[in-house]
Amino acid sequence: MPVESGTSSAARQAKQKRKSHSLSIRRTNSTEQDRTAMQRDMLEGQDSKLPSAVRHNLHELFGQVEREFENLYIENVELRREIDTLNERLAAEGQTVDGGDLSRGPLKAKASHSTSQLSQKLKTTYKASTSKIVSSFKTTTSRAVCQLVKEYVGHRDGIWDVRVTRTQPIVLGTASADHTAMLWSIETGKCLLKYVGHAGSVNSIKFHPTEQVALTASGDQTAHIWRFMVQLPTPQPTADTSQVSGDDEIDFSDKDEADCDGDGSSECPTSRVPSTTLKSHQGVVIAADWLVGGKQVVTASWDRAANLYDVETSELVHSLTGHDQELTHCCTHPTQRLVVTSSRDTTFRLWDFRDPSIHSVNVFQGHTDTVTSAVFTVGDNVVSGSDDRTVKVWDLKNMRSPIATIRTDSAVNRISVSVSQRIIALPHDNRQVRLFDMAGVRLARLPRSNRQGHRRMVCCSAWSEDNPICNLFTCGFDRQAIGWNINIPALLQDK
Repeated sequence: MPVESGTSSAARQAKQKRKSHSLSIRRTNSTEQDRTAMQRDMLEGQDSKLPSAVRHNLHELFGQVEREFENLYIENVELRREIDTLNERLAAEGQTVDGGDLSRGPLKAKASHSTSQLSQKLKTTYKASTSKIVSSFKTTTSRAVCQLVKEYVGHRDGIWDVRVTRTQPIVLGTASADHTAMLWSIETGKCLLKYVGHAGSVNSIKFHPTEQVALTASGDQTAHIWRFMVQLPTPQPTADTSQVSGDDEIDFSDKDEADCDGDGSSECPTSRVPSTTLKSHQGVVIAADWLVGGKQVVTASWDRAANLYDVETSELVHSLTGHDQELTHCCTHPTQRLVVTSSRDTTFRLWDFRDPSIHSVNVFQGHTDTVTSAVFTVGDNVVSGSDDRTVKVWDLKNMRSPIATIRTDSAVNRISVSVSQRIIALPHDNRQVRLFDMAGVRLARLPRSNRQGHRRMVCCSAWSEDNPICNLFTCGFDRQAIGWNINIPALLQDK
Protein backbone atom coordinates (compact mmCIF):
# COMPACT_ATOMS: atom_id res chain seq x y z
CA MET A 1 0.00 0.00 0.00
CA PRO A 2 1.50 3.32 -1.00
CA VAL A 3 2.26 5.72 1.80
CA GLU A 4 1.46 9.45 1.46
CA SER A 5 4.23 11.84 1.96
CA GLY A 6 3.85 14.45 4.73
CA THR A 7 3.68 17.27 2.19
CA SER A 8 0.87 15.62 0.20
CA SER A 9 -1.14 14.88 3.34
CA ALA A 10 -0.86 18.47 4.57
CA ALA A 11 -1.96 19.84 1.19
CA ARG A 12 -5.06 17.59 1.14
CA GLN A 13 -6.01 18.67 4.67
CA ALA A 14 -5.64 22.34 3.78
CA LYS A 15 -7.78 21.83 0.67
CA GLN A 16 -10.51 20.08 2.66
CA LYS A 17 -10.39 22.85 5.26
CA ARG A 18 -10.79 25.51 2.56
CA LYS A 19 -13.68 23.56 1.01
CA SER A 20 -15.35 23.19 4.40
CA HIS A 21 -14.90 26.90 5.08
CA SER A 22 -16.35 27.76 1.64
CA LEU A 23 -19.38 25.56 2.30
CA SER A 24 -19.76 27.20 5.69
CA ILE A 25 -19.76 30.66 4.10
CA ARG A 26 -22.33 29.61 1.51
CA ARG A 27 -24.49 28.05 4.22
CA THR A 28 -24.22 31.21 6.33
CA ASN A 29 -25.08 33.45 3.37
CA SER A 30 -27.99 31.19 2.47
CA THR A 31 -29.21 31.29 6.06
CA GLU A 32 -29.01 35.09 6.13
CA GLN A 33 -30.93 35.34 2.85
CA ASP A 34 -33.57 32.91 4.10
CA ARG A 35 -33.88 34.87 7.35
CA THR A 36 -34.23 38.17 5.45
CA ALA A 37 -36.84 36.70 3.13
CA MET A 38 -38.69 35.21 6.10
CA GLN A 39 -38.70 38.59 7.90
CA ARG A 40 -39.93 40.33 4.76
CA ASP A 41 -42.74 37.78 4.37
CA MET A 42 -43.68 38.21 8.03
CA LEU A 43 -43.79 42.01 7.65
CA GLU A 44 -45.86 41.79 4.51
CA GLY A 45 -48.18 39.34 6.21
CA GLN A 46 -48.88 41.66 9.13
CA ASP A 47 -52.05 43.75 9.13
CA SER A 48 -51.44 47.26 7.88
CA LYS A 49 -53.59 50.28 8.62
CA LEU A 50 -52.96 51.55 5.10
CA PRO A 51 -55.11 50.35 2.19
CA SER A 52 -53.30 47.96 -0.11
CA ALA A 53 -53.42 50.40 -3.03
CA VAL A 54 -51.87 53.17 -0.93
CA ARG A 55 -49.22 50.80 0.44
CA HIS A 56 -48.39 49.64 -3.08
CA ASN A 57 -48.06 53.25 -4.30
CA LEU A 58 -45.81 54.10 -1.36
CA HIS A 59 -43.57 51.11 -2.11
CA GLU A 60 -43.30 52.20 -5.73
CA LEU A 61 -42.50 55.81 -4.77
CA PHE A 62 -39.83 54.82 -2.27
CA GLY A 63 -38.44 52.36 -4.80
CA GLN A 64 -38.12 55.18 -7.32
CA VAL A 65 -36.40 57.36 -4.72
CA GLU A 66 -33.98 54.53 -3.89
CA ARG A 67 -33.14 53.94 -7.55
CA GLU A 68 -32.58 57.67 -8.12
CA PHE A 69 -30.19 57.88 -5.18
CA GLU A 70 -28.33 54.79 -6.42
CA ASN A 71 -27.90 56.41 -9.83
CA LEU A 72 -26.74 59.65 -8.21
CA TYR A 73 -24.27 57.72 -6.05
CA ILE A 74 -22.83 56.04 -9.13
CA GLU A 75 -22.55 59.41 -10.89
CA ASN A 76 -20.82 60.83 -7.83
CA VAL A 77 -18.31 57.96 -7.82
CA GLU A 78 -17.60 58.53 -11.52
CA LEU A 79 -17.10 62.25 -10.92
CA ARG A 80 -14.62 61.52 -8.13
CA ARG A 81 -12.78 59.10 -10.41
CA GLU A 82 -12.64 61.79 -13.11
CA ILE A 83 -11.22 64.27 -10.61
CA ASP A 84 -8.56 61.74 -9.56
CA THR A 85 -7.69 61.16 -13.25
CA LEU A 86 -7.29 64.90 -13.79
CA ASN A 87 -5.08 65.12 -10.70
CA GLU A 88 -2.86 62.34 -12.02
CA ARG A 89 -2.60 64.06 -15.43
CA LEU A 90 -1.64 67.35 -13.85
CA ALA A 91 0.91 65.60 -11.62
CA ALA A 92 2.45 63.88 -14.67
CA GLU A 93 2.88 67.30 -16.26
CA GLY A 94 4.94 68.42 -13.30
CA GLN A 95 2.26 70.33 -11.43
CA THR A 96 1.55 69.63 -7.80
CA VAL A 97 -2.15 69.69 -6.96
CA ASP A 98 -3.32 69.09 -3.41
CA GLY A 99 -6.63 69.71 -1.72
CA GLY A 100 -5.90 73.39 -1.32
CA ASP A 101 -5.10 73.87 -5.00
CA LEU A 102 -8.57 72.67 -5.93
CA SER A 103 -9.88 76.06 -4.88
CA ARG A 104 -8.60 77.70 -8.03
CA GLY A 105 -8.13 76.98 -11.71
CA PRO A 106 -10.20 75.06 -14.25
CA LEU A 107 -10.34 71.94 -12.08
CA LYS A 108 -12.22 73.84 -9.39
CA ALA A 109 -14.70 75.17 -11.94
CA LYS A 110 -15.38 71.70 -13.30
CA ALA A 111 -15.70 70.14 -9.86
CA SER A 112 -17.89 72.99 -8.62
CA HIS A 113 -20.16 72.70 -11.66
CA SER A 114 -20.45 68.94 -11.23
CA THR A 115 -21.19 69.29 -7.51
CA SER A 116 -23.79 71.96 -8.20
CA GLN A 117 -25.49 69.74 -10.77
CA LEU A 118 -25.47 66.82 -8.34
CA SER A 119 -26.94 68.92 -5.52
CA GLN A 120 -29.66 70.34 -7.76
CA LYS A 121 -30.56 66.91 -9.06
CA LEU A 122 -30.80 65.56 -5.51
CA LYS A 123 -33.15 68.39 -4.51
CA THR A 124 -35.31 68.00 -7.62
CA THR A 125 -35.53 64.23 -7.24
CA TYR A 126 -36.41 64.49 -3.56
CA LYS A 127 -39.11 67.08 -4.13
CA ALA A 128 -40.64 65.29 -7.10
CA SER A 129 -40.68 61.92 -5.35
CA THR A 130 -42.05 63.05 -2.01
CA SER A 131 -44.36 65.98 -2.79
CA LYS A 132 -47.28 63.63 -3.44
CA ILE A 133 -46.80 62.10 0.01
CA VAL A 134 -46.13 65.05 2.29
CA SER A 135 -47.69 68.07 0.57
CA SER A 136 -50.95 67.80 2.51
CA PHE A 137 -49.38 66.85 5.86
CA LYS A 138 -47.54 70.10 6.59
CA THR A 139 -48.23 71.16 10.14
CA THR A 140 -47.05 73.78 12.56
CA THR A 141 -45.55 73.32 15.99
CA SER A 142 -48.14 75.59 17.61
CA ARG A 143 -51.73 74.39 17.77
CA ALA A 144 -54.89 76.39 17.36
CA VAL A 145 -57.42 75.88 20.14
CA CYS A 146 -60.97 75.14 18.94
CA GLN A 147 -63.83 75.27 21.43
CA LEU A 148 -67.44 74.34 20.75
CA VAL A 149 -69.64 77.12 22.14
CA LYS A 150 -73.23 76.55 21.02
CA GLU A 151 -75.39 74.14 19.00
CA TYR A 152 -78.39 75.40 17.04
CA VAL A 153 -81.00 72.64 16.77
CA GLY A 154 -84.47 72.97 15.28
CA HIS A 155 -84.43 72.15 11.57
CA ARG A 156 -86.14 68.95 10.45
CA ASP A 157 -83.73 68.20 7.59
CA GLY A 158 -80.14 68.84 6.60
CA ILE A 159 -78.76 72.39 6.67
CA TRP A 160 -77.14 73.48 3.42
CA ASP A 161 -75.91 76.98 4.28
CA VAL A 162 -75.07 79.17 7.27
CA ARG A 163 -74.35 82.91 7.44
CA VAL A 164 -74.04 85.77 9.97
CA THR A 165 -75.62 89.22 9.56
CA ARG A 166 -73.30 92.11 8.74
CA THR A 167 -75.29 94.68 10.75
CA GLN A 168 -76.79 94.92 14.22
CA PRO A 169 -78.39 92.93 15.64
CA ILE A 170 -75.88 90.15 14.93
CA VAL A 171 -77.82 86.94 14.29
CA LEU A 172 -77.15 83.60 12.67
CA GLY A 173 -79.02 82.45 9.55
CA THR A 174 -79.43 78.88 8.32
CA ALA A 175 -80.91 77.47 5.09
CA SER A 176 -82.33 73.95 5.20
CA ALA A 177 -83.66 71.18 3.00
CA ASP A 178 -86.83 71.30 5.14
CA HIS A 179 -87.98 74.28 2.97
CA THR A 180 -87.25 76.85 5.69
CA ALA A 181 -84.65 79.43 6.63
CA MET A 182 -84.17 80.29 10.30
CA LEU A 183 -82.61 83.16 12.24
CA TRP A 184 -80.97 82.35 15.58
CA SER A 185 -79.69 84.18 18.63
CA ILE A 186 -75.97 83.41 18.66
CA GLU A 187 -75.72 83.77 22.44
CA THR A 188 -78.70 81.65 23.51
CA GLY A 189 -79.22 79.32 20.54
CA LYS A 190 -82.89 80.28 20.43
CA CYS A 191 -84.77 80.57 17.11
CA LEU A 192 -85.82 84.18 16.48
CA LEU A 193 -87.63 83.86 13.14
CA LYS A 194 -88.51 81.12 10.65
CA TYR A 195 -89.01 81.99 6.98
CA VAL A 196 -91.44 79.56 5.31
CA GLY A 197 -92.07 81.28 1.98
CA HIS A 198 -90.27 78.74 -0.25
CA ALA A 199 -91.88 75.64 -1.74
CA GLY A 200 -88.59 73.75 -2.05
CA SER A 201 -85.30 73.17 -0.30
CA VAL A 202 -83.64 76.43 0.79
CA ASN A 203 -80.10 76.07 -0.55
CA SER A 204 -78.48 79.39 0.34
CA ILE A 205 -78.89 82.40 2.62
CA LYS A 206 -77.05 85.74 2.43
CA PHE A 207 -77.64 88.99 4.33
CA HIS A 208 -77.75 92.52 2.92
CA PRO A 209 -74.55 94.49 3.68
CA THR A 210 -76.34 97.38 5.43
CA GLU A 211 -80.02 96.47 6.02
CA GLN A 212 -82.01 93.77 7.83
CA VAL A 213 -82.80 91.95 4.61
CA ALA A 214 -82.12 88.33 3.67
CA LEU A 215 -81.64 86.69 0.26
CA THR A 216 -82.48 83.00 -0.06
CA ALA A 217 -82.16 80.63 -3.02
CA SER A 218 -84.39 77.57 -3.36
CA GLY A 219 -85.09 74.37 -5.21
CA ASP A 220 -88.45 75.88 -6.23
CA GLN A 221 -86.49 77.71 -9.00
CA THR A 222 -86.78 81.10 -7.28
CA ALA A 223 -84.78 83.42 -5.07
CA HIS A 224 -86.56 85.46 -2.40
CA ILE A 225 -85.64 88.77 -0.79
CA TRP A 226 -87.36 89.25 2.58
CA ARG A 227 -87.12 91.68 5.47
CA PHE A 228 -86.87 90.71 9.10
CA MET A 229 -87.08 92.36 12.51
CA VAL A 230 -85.91 90.37 15.50
CA GLN A 231 -85.58 91.03 19.20
CA LEU A 232 -82.55 89.43 20.84
CA PRO A 233 -83.31 87.58 24.08
CA THR A 234 -81.40 88.20 27.29
CA PRO A 235 -78.22 86.08 27.25
CA GLN A 236 -78.18 83.19 29.71
CA PRO A 237 -75.02 81.86 31.41
CA THR A 238 -73.47 79.12 29.30
CA ALA A 239 -71.90 75.97 30.67
CA ASP A 240 -68.14 75.91 30.57
CA THR A 241 -66.89 73.77 27.72
CA SER A 242 -63.44 72.26 28.01
CA GLN A 243 -60.96 73.38 25.41
CA VAL A 244 -59.91 70.80 22.87
CA SER A 245 -56.91 71.12 20.62
CA GLY A 246 -57.84 71.40 16.96
CA ASP A 247 -55.57 68.50 16.00
CA ASP A 248 -57.18 66.01 18.39
CA GLU A 249 -59.80 63.57 17.17
CA ILE A 250 -61.79 60.84 18.86
CA ASP A 251 -63.41 58.25 16.63
CA PHE A 252 -67.05 57.51 17.27
CA SER A 253 -69.78 55.38 15.81
CA ASP A 254 -72.88 56.73 14.10
CA LYS A 255 -75.26 56.82 17.00
CA ASP A 256 -78.96 57.56 16.93
CA GLU A 257 -79.75 61.18 16.12
CA ALA A 258 -82.67 61.45 18.49
CA ASP A 259 -80.89 64.22 20.38
CA CYS A 260 -80.87 66.27 17.17
CA ASP A 261 -84.56 65.86 16.45
CA GLY A 262 -85.78 68.20 19.16
CA ASP A 263 -87.93 71.01 17.82
CA GLY A 264 -86.08 74.10 18.99
CA SER A 265 -88.36 76.23 16.80
CA SER A 266 -91.76 75.29 18.27
CA GLU A 267 -92.29 78.82 19.61
CA CYS A 268 -90.47 80.58 16.79
CA PRO A 269 -92.42 83.31 14.92
CA THR A 270 -92.77 82.75 11.18
CA SER A 271 -92.69 84.86 8.04
CA ARG A 272 -93.82 83.71 4.60
CA VAL A 273 -94.27 86.72 2.29
CA PRO A 274 -91.15 87.93 0.42
CA SER A 275 -90.71 91.54 -0.58
CA THR A 276 -89.23 90.47 -3.94
CA THR A 277 -89.34 87.20 -5.87
CA LEU A 278 -86.74 86.51 -8.57
CA LYS A 279 -87.93 83.78 -10.93
CA SER A 280 -86.13 83.69 -14.28
CA HIS A 281 -84.41 80.32 -13.84
CA GLN A 282 -85.54 77.02 -15.32
CA GLY A 283 -83.93 74.86 -12.66
CA VAL A 284 -82.96 74.68 -9.00
CA VAL A 285 -81.41 77.92 -7.71
CA ILE A 286 -78.47 76.61 -5.74
CA ALA A 287 -76.94 79.88 -4.48
CA ALA A 288 -77.35 83.67 -4.47
CA ASP A 289 -75.35 86.67 -3.27
CA TRP A 290 -75.45 90.47 -3.05
CA LEU A 291 -73.20 92.60 -5.20
CA VAL A 292 -71.26 95.34 -3.43
CA GLY A 293 -73.69 98.10 -2.44
CA GLY A 294 -76.68 95.75 -2.17
CA LYS A 295 -78.56 97.10 -5.21
CA GLN A 296 -78.06 94.00 -7.35
CA VAL A 297 -77.97 90.26 -6.67
CA VAL A 298 -76.61 87.30 -8.58
CA THR A 299 -78.11 83.81 -8.58
CA ALA A 300 -76.64 80.47 -9.70
CA SER A 301 -78.80 77.64 -10.99
CA TRP A 302 -78.81 74.07 -12.19
CA ASP A 303 -79.99 75.42 -15.55
CA ARG A 304 -76.27 76.16 -16.17
CA ALA A 305 -76.72 79.95 -15.96
CA ALA A 306 -76.15 82.69 -13.42
CA ASN A 307 -78.51 85.67 -13.47
CA LEU A 308 -77.85 89.25 -12.41
CA TYR A 309 -80.95 91.11 -11.12
CA ASP A 310 -81.81 94.65 -10.15
CA VAL A 311 -83.22 94.51 -6.61
CA GLU A 312 -85.53 97.52 -6.85
CA THR A 313 -87.23 96.46 -10.07
CA SER A 314 -86.56 92.67 -9.81
CA GLU A 315 -85.67 92.78 -13.53
CA LEU A 316 -83.07 90.51 -15.12
CA VAL A 317 -80.00 92.60 -16.04
CA HIS A 318 -77.66 89.90 -17.40
CA SER A 319 -77.83 86.16 -17.95
CA LEU A 320 -74.34 84.73 -17.44
CA THR A 321 -74.08 81.66 -19.63
CA GLY A 322 -71.15 79.48 -20.65
CA HIS A 323 -70.86 76.71 -18.09
CA ASP A 324 -71.33 73.24 -19.57
CA GLN A 325 -73.02 71.71 -16.52
CA GLU A 326 -75.00 72.70 -13.44
CA LEU A 327 -73.71 75.56 -11.31
CA THR A 328 -72.86 74.79 -7.69
CA HIS A 329 -72.12 78.18 -6.13
CA CYS A 330 -71.69 81.90 -6.72
CA CYS A 331 -69.84 84.54 -4.73
CA THR A 332 -69.32 88.31 -5.04
CA HIS A 333 -66.25 90.37 -4.20
CA PRO A 334 -66.66 92.38 -0.97
CA THR A 335 -65.45 95.68 -2.47
CA GLN A 336 -65.54 95.34 -6.29
CA ARG A 337 -68.16 94.41 -8.89
CA LEU A 338 -66.74 90.95 -9.48
CA VAL A 339 -68.60 87.63 -9.46
CA VAL A 340 -67.21 84.11 -9.40
CA THR A 341 -69.33 81.07 -10.31
CA SER A 342 -68.43 77.39 -9.91
CA SER A 343 -69.82 74.39 -11.73
CA ARG A 344 -69.91 70.65 -12.06
CA ASP A 345 -68.01 71.09 -15.35
CA THR A 346 -64.76 71.26 -13.23
CA THR A 347 -64.30 74.99 -13.91
CA PHE A 348 -65.04 78.27 -12.22
CA ARG A 349 -65.56 81.58 -14.02
CA LEU A 350 -64.71 85.16 -13.07
CA TRP A 351 -67.22 87.77 -14.27
CA ASP A 352 -66.16 91.44 -14.28
CA PHE A 353 -68.88 94.13 -14.08
CA ARG A 354 -66.65 97.04 -13.09
CA ASP A 355 -67.13 98.67 -16.51
CA PRO A 356 -70.89 99.32 -16.94
CA SER A 357 -70.66 99.16 -20.71
CA ILE A 358 -69.10 95.69 -20.92
CA HIS A 359 -68.67 92.62 -18.79
CA SER A 360 -65.81 90.21 -19.33
CA VAL A 361 -65.42 86.59 -18.28
CA ASN A 362 -62.39 84.39 -17.58
CA VAL A 363 -62.54 80.59 -17.35
CA PHE A 364 -60.26 78.69 -14.97
CA GLN A 365 -59.64 74.96 -15.24
CA GLY A 366 -57.70 74.04 -12.12
CA HIS A 367 -59.68 71.02 -10.88
CA THR A 368 -60.49 67.54 -12.14
CA ASP A 369 -63.95 67.20 -10.57
CA THR A 370 -66.93 69.34 -9.57
CA VAL A 371 -65.91 72.73 -8.19
CA THR A 372 -68.18 72.95 -5.16
CA SER A 373 -67.40 76.59 -4.31
CA ALA A 374 -65.13 79.49 -5.15
CA VAL A 375 -64.90 82.54 -2.88
CA PHE A 376 -63.10 85.87 -2.82
CA THR A 377 -60.85 87.09 -0.06
CA VAL A 378 -60.39 90.72 0.93
CA GLY A 379 -57.19 90.91 -1.09
CA ASP A 380 -56.64 89.82 -4.67
CA ASN A 381 -57.19 86.11 -4.09
CA VAL A 382 -59.80 83.51 -4.99
CA VAL A 383 -60.02 80.20 -3.11
CA SER A 384 -61.70 77.23 -4.84
CA GLY A 385 -62.72 73.87 -3.41
CA SER A 386 -63.64 70.71 -5.27
CA ASP A 387 -64.86 67.15 -5.10
CA ASP A 388 -61.38 66.20 -6.34
CA ARG A 389 -60.28 66.64 -2.69
CA THR A 390 -58.22 69.75 -3.30
CA VAL A 391 -58.48 73.42 -2.40
CA LYS A 392 -56.52 75.95 -4.45
CA VAL A 393 -55.57 79.56 -3.76
CA TRP A 394 -55.37 81.82 -6.80
CA ASP A 395 -54.01 85.31 -7.40
CA LEU A 396 -56.42 87.50 -9.40
CA LYS A 397 -53.47 89.22 -11.07
CA ASN A 398 -52.07 85.96 -12.41
CA MET A 399 -54.51 83.04 -12.42
CA ARG A 400 -52.70 80.74 -14.82
CA SER A 401 -51.69 78.51 -11.92
CA PRO A 402 -52.55 78.41 -8.21
CA ILE A 403 -50.18 79.92 -5.67
CA ALA A 404 -51.04 77.17 -3.15
CA THR A 405 -52.71 73.76 -3.30
CA ILE A 406 -54.20 71.95 -0.32
CA ARG A 407 -54.72 68.20 -0.68
CA THR A 408 -57.25 66.48 1.57
CA ASP A 409 -58.70 63.02 2.11
CA SER A 410 -62.33 63.88 1.35
CA ALA A 411 -64.48 65.99 -0.98
CA VAL A 412 -64.62 69.67 0.00
CA ASN A 413 -67.94 71.50 0.32
CA ARG A 414 -68.68 75.24 0.68
CA ILE A 415 -65.56 76.90 2.05
CA SER A 416 -65.14 80.26 3.76
CA VAL A 417 -62.17 82.55 4.44
CA SER A 418 -61.66 84.66 7.54
CA VAL A 419 -61.16 88.27 6.53
CA SER A 420 -59.13 89.32 9.56
CA GLN A 421 -57.06 86.17 10.14
CA ARG A 422 -56.86 84.93 6.52
CA ILE A 423 -57.77 81.37 7.51
CA ILE A 424 -59.61 78.94 5.24
CA ALA A 425 -62.26 76.67 6.79
CA LEU A 426 -62.83 73.44 4.85
CA PRO A 427 -66.01 71.41 5.52
CA HIS A 428 -65.79 67.82 4.28
CA ASP A 429 -68.02 64.95 3.27
CA ASN A 430 -66.34 62.80 5.95
CA ARG A 431 -67.66 65.09 8.75
CA GLN A 432 -64.32 66.79 9.30
CA VAL A 433 -63.70 70.54 9.38
CA ARG A 434 -60.09 71.60 8.85
CA LEU A 435 -58.43 75.01 9.05
CA PHE A 436 -55.57 76.10 6.77
CA ASP A 437 -53.70 79.32 6.21
CA MET A 438 -53.44 80.95 2.78
CA ALA A 439 -50.09 79.24 2.16
CA GLY A 440 -51.66 75.80 2.49
CA VAL A 441 -50.33 74.95 5.97
CA ARG A 442 -52.80 73.13 8.20
CA LEU A 443 -53.55 74.95 11.44
CA ALA A 444 -56.21 72.83 13.12
CA ARG A 445 -58.96 70.27 12.86
CA LEU A 446 -62.20 70.91 14.72
CA PRO A 447 -63.04 68.36 17.43
CA ARG A 448 -65.29 65.49 16.47
CA SER A 449 -66.35 63.01 19.15
CA ASN A 450 -69.40 61.43 20.78
CA ARG A 451 -69.96 64.63 22.71
CA GLN A 452 -69.36 67.33 20.12
CA GLY A 453 -69.00 67.96 16.41
CA HIS A 454 -71.05 66.96 13.39
CA ARG A 455 -72.37 63.43 12.98
CA ARG A 456 -72.90 63.60 9.22
CA MET A 457 -71.54 65.47 6.20
CA VAL A 458 -70.53 69.09 6.91
CA CYS A 459 -72.04 71.24 4.18
CA CYS A 460 -70.84 74.78 4.82
CA SER A 461 -68.75 77.06 7.04
CA ALA A 462 -68.95 80.79 7.75
CA TRP A 463 -66.72 83.17 9.71
CA SER A 464 -68.01 85.92 11.97
CA GLU A 465 -65.30 88.54 12.33
CA ASP A 466 -66.82 90.77 15.02
CA ASN A 467 -68.58 88.30 17.30
CA PRO A 468 -66.76 87.77 20.61
CA ILE A 469 -68.69 84.57 21.39
CA CYS A 470 -68.34 82.51 18.19
CA ASN A 471 -66.11 83.36 15.26
CA LEU A 472 -66.78 80.27 13.12
CA PHE A 473 -70.05 78.50 12.30
CA THR A 474 -70.54 75.18 10.57
CA CYS A 475 -73.66 73.32 9.46
CA GLY A 476 -74.30 69.84 8.19
CA PHE A 477 -76.68 67.13 7.19
CA ASP A 478 -77.14 66.18 10.85
CA ARG A 479 -79.73 69.02 11.02
CA GLN A 480 -77.70 71.27 13.28
CA ALA A 481 -75.45 74.29 13.11
CA ILE A 482 -72.53 74.70 15.51
CA GLY A 483 -70.80 77.82 16.78
CA TRP A 484 -67.06 77.58 17.49
CA ASN A 485 -64.49 79.82 19.12
CA ILE A 486 -61.19 79.54 17.27
CA ASN A 487 -58.10 80.81 19.07
CA ILE A 488 -55.19 81.12 16.65
CA PRO A 489 -51.80 81.76 18.35
CA ALA A 490 -50.09 84.99 17.32
CA LEU A 491 -47.22 82.94 15.89
CA LEU A 492 -49.56 81.36 13.36
CA GLN A 493 -51.17 84.70 12.49
CA ASP A 494 -47.72 86.17 11.75
CA LYS A 495 -47.05 83.33 9.33
